[in-house]
Amino acid sequence: MNERSATQDSATPFEAGGSTVDAELIDSTVVDEHLLKRLLRRAGRTLAAPALEALEMMLDASTPAPARLTMMAALSYLLMPADLIPDLLPVAGFSDDLVALTAMMGIWNQHITPEIRDRARRRLDRWFPYGR
Repeated sequence: MNERSATQDSATPFEAGGSTVDAELIDSTVVDEHLLKRLLRRAGRTLAAPALEALEMMLDASTPAPARLTMMAALSYLLMPADLIPDLLPVAGFSDDLVALTAMMGIWNQHITPEIRDRARRRLDRWFPYGR
């Protein structure tokens, strides 16, 4: 059996630009699932850390009400699918999102405390434990 016929056994043809292309499937024995889970957990920790800090800041009684309201408004605006300026417009489409993000970061920098960061880290450790 030559090299071409050996790869055809594990290849799947698909259409790409009008021509058929052979795509090799990755066998599950090639993927280290433990490594992949650790990588995904680490990515989750990286993405979740600032979100949990923002949550803890909004829940903290020492954070002034106007700061909480600004954080909630900015986060809500960033998560809403509808924008004042549609994101499909080049450059200008993300300018309104940038304003909301800048407002949120300004509030964040003024009101984040070591205690808030510590509470967020403890919650992060519960949600995304190391070593699993």
